[in-house]
Amino acid sequence: MILTHIVACSENRVIGTQGGLPWDLPEDMKFFRDTTKGHIMIMGRKTFDSFNGKALPNRYHIVVTRDPSKQSFQSTDKSPVVFVSSLEEAVAHARPLTAQWGDEVFIIGGGEIYKQAFAKNLTDKVYLTLIHREFPGDTYYPEIDQNLFNLTERRDVELPIPFSFLTYLKK
Repeated sequence: MILTHIVACSENRVIGTQGGLPWDLPEDMKFFRDTTKGHIMIMGRKTFDSFNGKALPNRYHIVVTRDPSKQSFQSTDKSPVVFVSSLEEAVAHARPLTAQWGDEVFIIGGGEIYKQAFAKNLTDKVYLTLIHREFPGDTYYPEIDQNLFNLTERRDVELPIPFSFLTYLKK
């Protein structure tokens, strides 16, 4: 199993503001959609709440939450939603499902889940869309430890605002 962060952040590490994204980058959204489709996604409750009560199509959702009332959410066969109480439980839940949903499991946010995955040395890969501008926000992506990860791919985009698709792999 490959545990991969998929995230967009600004130069000042912002990934969100008030439960949403502070930018509109259709090419990045397309990358997220195409990359995660057919895979398992692990996320925090606030990230899941940002979907406005609808599971993303054709993905297996694992939501880390301390709120047991969330477990009544209705999911579909094509977009299952499961609630767990820790990141470790999420990873353990995902492991036997990789034969059906693919070996790459995506951590999609938020800031605390990304931070825990780095701190617990669970992250194997990072797809980072780095937006070359600063934005105000209330949720941040942690620094990638250059001693643990190598930048293996970079593609720069200029419009609508300059950003780069970066891929990091654990050394």
